[in-house]
Amino acid sequence: MIVTPQKARFTEPLRLTGGAVLPEFEIAYETYGELNAARSNAVLVCHALNASHHVAGTYADAPDNLGWWDNMVGPGKPLDTNRFFVVGNNYIGSCFGSTGPTSPNPATGKPWGADFPVVTVEDWVAAQARLADHLGIERFAAVMGGSLGAMQALQWTLSYPGRVRHAIVIAATPRLSAQNIAFNEVARQAIMTDPDFHGGHYYEKGVVPVRGLRIARMIGHITYLSDDAMMEKFGRVLRRVTPGFDFDVDFEIESYLRHQGDKFSSYFDANTYLRITKALDYYDPAADFGGDLSKAFARAQADFLVVSFTSDWRFSSARSRDIVRALLDNRRILSYLEIDAPQGHDAFLLDDPRYFAALRAYFGNIAL
Repeated sequence: MIVTPQKARFTEPLRLTGGAVLPEFEIAYETYGELNAARSNAVLVCHALNASHHVAGTYADAPDNLGWWDNMVGPGKPLDTNRFFVVGNNYIGSCFGSTGPTSPNPATGKPWGADFPVVTVEDWVAAQARLADHLGIERFAAVMGGSLGAMQALQWTLSYPGRVRHAIVIAATPRLSAQNIAFNEVARQAIMTDPDFHGGHYYEKGVVPVRGLRIARMIGHITYLSDDAMMEKFGRVLRRVTPGFDFDVDFEIESYLRHQGDKFSSYFDANTYLRITKALDYYDPAADFGGDLSKAFARAQADFLVVSFTSDWRFSSARSRDIVRALLDNRRILSYLEIDAPQGHDAFLLDDPRYFAALRAYFGNIAL
């Protein structure tokens, strides 16, 4: 499937949750399949921390650049683009085409850098609603996402309850635990204390806080895998015949983490990383309801599919069950699938016959 990235530009200011205003902004997006005459078959796919609008397919000039959820989205796949019109979008504050810290600040003509405001999940959803208007989509058949993308799917049912019929919420949590916030803060400190960070204005210095980004990615990657998956994949296998008794790479897992850190620091923006992890930390739909998640979801109108994975210790199945209980308290129609899978948080991206069969069946039962 050959796809083409697009951009939509919006000149009406967007007031953000934190009080700042974006005077104008762009959203990078891609579409797959065809919008039907009734405009009733649109599905919005929301991405997680380090992904983008490139959900599926490849580019004509970059055949190796496969979309991050290509195993899920496409002709004949669980989210079948022969039946649905799928929209992948890149949220604002990112570094993959939508307006973010690397974009020109209209007031100065220079990159926003550290001056780009902190954004929230609610802000992303508000911007996505404008993209839906731009595409002529009044109501989505479904909004879908995993991890941070699942938070966006949840928020769609709260910010625009009449504009989404189904929410597919995968590997989710309604709010981060203190432990999760702690992991994010350590990662941010790794970036902000890098000598090349320069208070977030490193673009002007012609440098990148590579060391901080590498460490941040290594920390994050540890949380995406389960202990069992890490042990099965790497064990205590040595890279060298015998231990080196130094601080170079001895174990395969060390080599893997360094490789992931090096790769990540070559393409991801540090200012973006800071803002996205803060958006994760801040998200809590129950905050305005005394911590009562059931009250928070009282305004939701969508039907729900909630999926969790038993080995996901970062966003555990217990947190998905919190969502399920809150929805049941409000008598929402929902399905819940808890999959016994060993891969950890990243399981939502991987092929699993039970997982894919459930998604295929759910989408197959959505009336258009």
